[in-house]
Amino acid sequence: MDTRFSEDFELEGEPEREFHPGIAKRMAHKTVAAGAVIRDPDNRILFVVPNYKPYLDLPGGIVETGEPPSEACRREVLEEVGLDLSIRRLLVVDWTPGRGPWSDQVQFVFDGGVILAGTQLRPQASELTGVRWSSLADAHLRASLRRRLSLALTALETGVVLHAEFGHLLNTP
Repeated sequence: MDTRFSEDFELEGEPEREFHPGIAKRMAHKTVAAGAVIRDPDNRILFVVPNYKPYLDLPGGIVETGEPPSEACRREVLEEVGLDLSIRRLLVVDWTPGRGPWSDQVQFVFDGGVILAGTQLRPQASELTGVRWSSLADAHLRASLRRRLSLALTALETGVVLHAEFGHLLNTP
């Protein structure tokens, strides 16, 4: 149990018990992911180059059981590129359907801030072949990630958290 939430767990009371055992295990379980939009002073975005898929991605990854998305984002950014960032505000929540080997996901995109040019990055060799700084227009991305990042950049400008499905905006600022 996360000790930051111990008082909240106490206020919630005893965990619910199933009236019909096994129902909870039969319910759908989605993957949750969290990534950070990290920029340089020239407004280029930091992308990771995964060794397990053909497109660039944001630094971030899968949220572990019992882990808040913001903490997962911080942990994954540290693991993937060696940056121990204070993860800032939420920019976008996006649902993506399952495709190929990947289940459907709820993806949280956070503001990772601006880092100085020349900041030392250490790509995680077991998952990445490197990192790349790029504008959104020039990055080799899946269409859904391009849409999601476009929304994230809008959220940075407007200060409004955006809700999307497959990178398509569901609310308007």
